[in-house]
Amino acid sequence: MGKKGFTYKDFDSKEYADKKTYWRRRNRYYHNSITEFIKFVVPAGASVLEIGCGAGETLSALGSGYAAGIEINRFLAAEGAKRFPGIEYITADIESEEPLNGLISKNAKFDFIIVSDLVGTLQDIQKTFEKLTAVSHSGTKIIVTYYNYFWNPVLKLGEMLGMKLKEGETNWLYIEEIKNLLYLSDYNVIKSGSLMLIPKRIPLISGLFNRYFSKLPILKRLCLAGWVIGNYRKERNAEKEYSVSVLVPCRNEEGNVDRILKRIPELGKHTEIIYVEGNSSDNTYARIEELIKQNPDKDIKLFKQPGKGKGDAVRTGFEKAQGDIFVILDADMTVAPEDLTKFYDALANGKGEFINGTRNVYQMHEKAMRRLNKLGNIFFSKVFTWLLGQRITDTLCGTKALFKKDYERITANRKYFGDFDPFGDFDLLFGASKLNLKIIEIPIRYGERTYGDTNISRFRDGFMLLRMCFFAMRKIKFVP
Repeated sequence: MGKKGFTYKDFDSKEYADKKTYWRRRNRYYHNSITEFIKFVVPAGASVLEIGCGAGETLSALGSGYAAGIEINRFLAAEGAKRFPGIEYITADIESEEPLNGLISKNAKFDFIIVSDLVGTLQDIQKTFEKLTAVSHSGTKIIVTYYNYFWNPVLKLGEMLGMKLKEGETNWLYIEEIKNLLYLSDYNVIKSGSLMLIPKRIPLISGLFNRYFSKLPILKRLCLAGWVIGNYRKERNAEKEYSVSVLVPCRNEEGNVDRILKRIPELGKHTEIIYVEGNSSDNTYARIEELIKQNPDKDIKLFKQPGKGKGDAVRTGFEKAQGDIFVILDADMTVAPEDLTKFYDALANGKGEFINGTRNVYQMHEKAMRRLNKLGNIFFSKVFTWLLGQRITDTLCGTKALFKKDYERITANRKYFGDFDPFGDFDLLFGASKLNLKIIEIPIRYGERTYGDTNISRFRDGFMLLRMCFFAMRKIKFVP
């Protein structure tokens, strides 16, 4: 959470419970509207689990057959148990490692799971959604409500003016990103919509605008709250495991190569780690040679790239790679190596055919990416989404995964584009688009570089991105 809001531990404080209760009461029109929507969706008698249930006001209004709520704040849960004794309260952190089916007394599978106004505070939304599958059956519906991204400045102003609980920095997600995270977690999106143009009660006006005008095609984009309803379905291919080659391009990364090796997880049935060193001015190459000697139990290979640029390093490494799946991990450690498990799972379980990392979902460390870089990345993501015909929110995230067989097809088809890309990102993205591979994005947290200096020049690389846009228009978009 941000400096102006509560820290993670403060969520279990008496102070937070009191403030949460006060602000729910003060903004009852908003909360009652959310509750009425959920009540409309959930039929009476259904079994319901709510994550972040507070004192249980929403659950109590549903008339559920069996209702359970998970709440991190023990004071809110205790208050709820007094007011609504028919609800089972579980005081727990939904993001802990403890499995859900061990927390709930009946070991139940629920008909409906409610995640209301919570995704903004989660550290790992995908992991939380995946955890909920343990209490889902084949017909379980999940209801997710969230704040509209475009209301961020208004809500921040509301905090400053004392009209809203100060919660600090949160994750601000577009609806497509929530749908993607649900899809990655085995929930198939059924429908989505929006609520509340006016979140405060103004007699006659609020009801008119929120009931009727908020449903109109253009105005609905301006609503404060959005909602998504998904259905759980199990389509995993866990019985088949693949070998994996993790490619780590590295130039002047002597301080990172040790930590990378320690933190890369075991993926599939075998993990091959390939360092491609780019003529460093420090001792990166020598340090990797030492690591190979010190870790004879690991399958580590080291190559020196013949040319320059990350694109050349990627091609060099993949020419030598032996795994069924190819994964790229940048050596600057701004993406956690542990996140590679998500990329493997998405590919191995058939979620997509080309897995692209995106840094533009979760809040970044304040020094991880400069503001101008981030704005430029968002702009170019919109352009490339239009150009490629598939949603792309981050064109330059270095972490990507694809099957070896598909990379070989991209390589065979490379003559169509030519040798145009020093980064390596667009060579793969354009190649995947040309082959009509299904591109899926994995949100990752983007951290601050802790060793060395970045090789990115925002203005030089910005002009390169513009060049790529025009290149893609000519080669992909404006074609017969």
